[in-house]
Amino acid sequence: MKLLTRLSVLTVLFVISGCSINVSPTVKTDLENGEIIINQNGKRPKNVILMIGDGMGVTQVSSGIYRNKSLHVERIANIGFSKTSSSSELITDSAAGATAFSIGEKTYNGAIGVDKDGKPKETLLELLGNDGYATGLIATCAITHATPASFFAHQLKRSMENEIAADMVNAPVNLFIGGGKKYFENRVDSKKKPFDNRNIIRELEDKGFSFIDDLDALKTTAGKVGYFIADDQPESILKGRDDILPRSIAPSVRHLQKESDKGFFLMVEGSQIDWGGHANDAEYIITEMIDFDQAIGKALDFAEEDGNTLIVITADHETGGYSLPAREGNYNELDGKFTTGGHTGVMVPVFAYGPGSEAFRGIYDNHQIYHKIRQVLGK
Repeated sequence: MKLLTRLSVLTVLFVISGCSINVSPTVKTDLENGEIIINQNGKRPKNVILMIGDGMGVTQVSSGIYRNKSLHVERIANIGFSKTSSSSELITDSAAGATAFSIGEKTYNGAIGVDKDGKPKETLLELLGNDGYATGLIATCAITHATPASFFAHQLKRSMENEIAADMVNAPVNLFIGGGKKYFENRVDSKKKPFDNRNIIRELEDKGFSFIDDLDALKTTAGKVGYFIADDQPESILKGRDDILPRSIAPSVRHLQKESDKGFFLMVEGSQIDWGGHANDAEYIITEMIDFDQAIGKALDFAEEDGNTLIVITADHETGGYSLPAREGNYNELDGKFTTGGHTGVMVPVFAYGPGSEAFRGIYDNHQIYHKIRQVLGK
């Protein structure tokens, strides 16, 4: 008993001295019900940057580190893991994965901004945009593709890209950068028939959008802005796409700051890490991973200086079953291998930086990222 008493006293002294382990002064998680409790003295973020490396598992990150010697993502201390299954399948697709982030519920594969019953649900971008935040979307795919679409559109199938483009007209989006211009014009659909008589670009201009041809124009353009970097899907880094993703971060952030004093929400997707996995092409993965990480570095630079920005970096799923075995027994040389041309069910990393970032530690379902962001913001 005396020994137990002494140990209890030592424990109390240890806690009082401020040396307790894994106790955050800002945020703690109620493990019983999943709620996030923010202490009264904790600082809430003003801005949120959600960065999604499509298809990015731990191995994709590792391959970038080995090639580049280090990545900007290593500057982040708060790390968790997300369980990625959809409501319909153990293995999710990008639409269901991104919609889980955007509406806070798991849904079926192929769903865009709708729940498992096909009912449209307010997205995180819409919630914040309608509350006075400036909002933006940046992607190295068509802006109508599954991940960016899940934040502003509500359609039953991800393939409905003309309808997805039309949803932009009424969405509270201040800025978007990506491919897919053809879906916003009066083009033919996949059945080679005219979609309708609408020209979404003109409708967006009537709603106050300006369309620019280069990033420099963003410095002098006020109001809502669209920038199409490709008519359909942008090229890969290997096929000549420049560093548009990392270059877009700083001017986009500055633009959104000018658009609202309340704060901003920006979703950034490194889209083609996934496509490298589908192609079972390690070089494709590595070059896209490094490009995405350069964008992460620009976001971190801003957040470090700003002090009011939460950055959350994660993936919708892993693609390719990518592994890094030794090349022919040489333990100093890696040889990327794949187990599938599709997605896998492995957990994916979640990196978080800035006010409230401690809330993203641990293991949880992908839709909890939505709730963690809302709760840290006080929404």
